[in-house]
Amino acid sequence: MTASFPALRLRRTRSAPWSRALHAETLLTPADLIWPLFISEGKGVEEPIASLPGVSRWSVDGIVARAKEARDLGITCIALFPNTPPALRTERGEEALNPDNLMCRAIRALKDHVPEVGVLTDVALDPYTAHGHDGLVDDAGYVVNDTTSDLLVAQALNQAQAGADIIAPSDMMDGRVGAIRAALEGDGHVNVQIMAYAAKYASAFYGPFRDAVGSRGLLKGDKKTYQMDYANAEEALREVAADLSEGADSVMVKPGLPYLDIVRRVKERFEVPVFAYQVSGEYAMIEAAAAAGAGDRDALVLETLMAFKRAGCTGVLTYHAVHAARLLHG
Repeated sequence: MTASFPALRLRRTRSAPWSRALHAETLLTPADLIWPLFISEGKGVEEPIASLPGVSRWSVDGIVARAKEARDLGITCIALFPNTPPALRTERGEEALNPDNLMCRAIRALKDHVPEVGVLTDVALDPYTAHGHDGLVDDAGYVVNDTTSDLLVAQALNQAQAGADIIAPSDMMDGRVGAIRAALEGDGHVNVQIMAYAAKYASAFYGPFRDAVGSRGLLKGDKKTYQMDYANAEEALREVAADLSEGADSVMVKPGLPYLDIVRRVKERFEVPVFAYQVSGEYAMIEAAAAAGAGDRDALVLETLMAFKRAGCTGVLTYHAVHAARLLHG
């Protein structure tokens, strides 16, 4: 800086809306948003989720309608999460490998009816297990790594064969990205992307999500032996480095706002596409604040999403995606 006050007045460029727009350093568009959607059995089904006001589970036909809505608003990708019926949940989560499961039926329907919208699919066993863990559990209650990875590879191939565009392993098993990448290459799915949940923390912000996928109350113990300790940052960089070395095309930090320091460090260290998940608890807090009159919903939504972009995010998974897109369209 070569000038000082009064020659330098930093408020000059903030004095009018046109000037603030001209000097804005960060841009947020609907194409930066990924909309997570929950799938339910049936036809014509909409099941509101009490702990996520404004969010519902949809049957496959409803998922297709939501994808068309996203497309028309400029949202280019949706993320899918199934609510597997209790009768199909087992200790080993075999339903994840069923080519006609909820996830695969939704993928195929989306590719048939809205092929221009990207489909991101979750790879983990927790929506399919009777115990609510992301992997197989041994007799001591420990989630085992390598045999879980074998099942995750089969799950990823099942989704890729159905037409998934982005495979997103959220399980946090060591080595699973490399195994999935090798399997995708070997099966001819060379253009299927992997967005690795590289820095996924054992967080208190996931509660409403577990309601949405029907795993609330199933979980025995916790997920701290495989999801990250929220005290750690250097470990996140090691996780990201490992996933990139194994073939991830992009990486994710989860949760979002409490971990913007991790987003920034990952972006600066690796210079790769970094995504964040504004998780269910974050969404619910904004909705609760708005309902209590403690904040304006529109302003809170746009400010938090801009914070992700400012921190270095390529894009954001958010349940507010459609609401934000409408606001951005004015």
